[in-house]
Amino acid sequence: MMNNQEAIVAVATPAGYAGVGVIRISGNNLLPMAQTITLTNKIKPRYCQYSHFYDSHKQEIDSGLLLFFQAPHSFTGQDVIELQCHGSPMVLQMLLKRCLELGCRLAQPGEFSRRAYLNGKLDLVQVESIIDLIHAESELSARSATRSLQGKFSQYINHISEQLIKLRMFVEASLDFPEEDIEFIAGAKINEQLQRLQTEITQLLANSNQGVLLNNGANIVIIGRPNVGKSSLLNVLANEEVAIVTALAGTTRDIIKERVVIGGVAFNLIDTAGIRETHDEVEKIGIQRALDALTNAEICLILLDDSVGITQEDKQILTKVASTIPRLFVHNKIDLTHKAATVSLLDNATHVFISAKANLGIDKLKEQILQLVGFNHNPRDTFIARTRHVEAIQIALQHIATAFSNWHNLEILAEELRYAHNSLSTITGEFTSDDLLGEIFSNFCIGK
Repeated sequence: MMNNQEAIVAVATPAGYAGVGVIRISGNNLLPMAQTITLTNKIKPRYCQYSHFYDSHKQEIDSGLLLFFQAPHSFTGQDVIELQCHGSPMVLQMLLKRCLELGCRLAQPGEFSRRAYLNGKLDLVQVESIIDLIHAESELSARSATRSLQGKFSQYINHISEQLIKLRMFVEASLDFPEEDIEFIAGAKINEQLQRLQTEITQLLANSNQGVLLNNGANIVIIGRPNVGKSSLLNVLANEEVAIVTALAGTTRDIIKERVVIGGVAFNLIDTAGIRETHDEVEKIGIQRALDALTNAEICLILLDDSVGITQEDKQILTKVASTIPRLFVHNKIDLTHKAATVSLLDNATHVFISAKANLGIDKLKEQILQLVGFNHNPRDTFIARTRHVEAIQIALQHIATAFSNWHNLEILAEELRYAHNSLSTITGEFTSDDLLGEIFSNFCIGK
């Protein structure tokens, strides 16, 4: 178990050489430590001052900036010291050694953020958004993570939780004091409040699904016959020459993965070997890997050669794509057929006509991909979310539905409302387990 009162220290900047490096310390009563490192008593809280940093023999290690944040006015809620020095790995190690000599211990991954959570400076959603902001792959995901860090997501949760608490108070009061003259909610009013809760939680679920998509991305598998232009499409979407393109069938023999950003959403784009009957053992392995990739696909792009049309081989490939996988039919090579870049709905399926070689219709294809994953960007409602958040909201929604169907039975109603409230509380960390906390903070970098 971690002692949350011990002074902890870590290098807060990445490994390697840099212009500036930062040592971060958190603990109780750290002012004497700051005075010992700088050999000065003139330290003002929340004031950036130029200082010299000394070792145990009072020899100067380096000079730089000292910031001292006095509890509770700091990131962790404890005293915090930041030493900003030259970004030499050796200088940072010498300063780190000095801090350890003065009673600090090395911080564990995410321990600074964990202390911020335990001291009520951040809730669990805000803590998670820190690492999401660090790993953001697009401007949209970075802004959405910032919204979560600012507490926008938590405000939605807390607003719904407040309504649940009020409704629980009335219901449980009527159970505890049935003989008293307490006016409790009539049936119609219970239904009205439950309906409102259902609507708001459903909207929260939709926004959270958007946030998970921004955070995790989705797998797009490109599949089709040899030489229909799968590798060319990968290259144009990735905006670089990722895959080899030749006129020879069977050039791509293994799956090629590339991370691409479309409309602010990161996708794992997977180019596969052309599916056909072959006696080449290596190509057979590549084809099998292509089929295996489909099992983890959120979207399947079925690439067709528009200059040839839909062939019997294409129809055979379609039988290998599960009906549960969302798909787009992409007709490539319209530069040869002289067709316009369009989107058509044929037989209840979306068909996009493009030319990867001539870069025609690619924007239309990107729009259809975003529509297929259900991404509808609204800057005011977009925030970063995680799968665990969605699962908790789904559980809460199930309990509200059960409560709605049993509103006349106050005992069941009270229990279902309690379950829904507890499920939502796990998102912000108001009600959560140590195991969950351990899993979350273990993914943080040291110094955060």
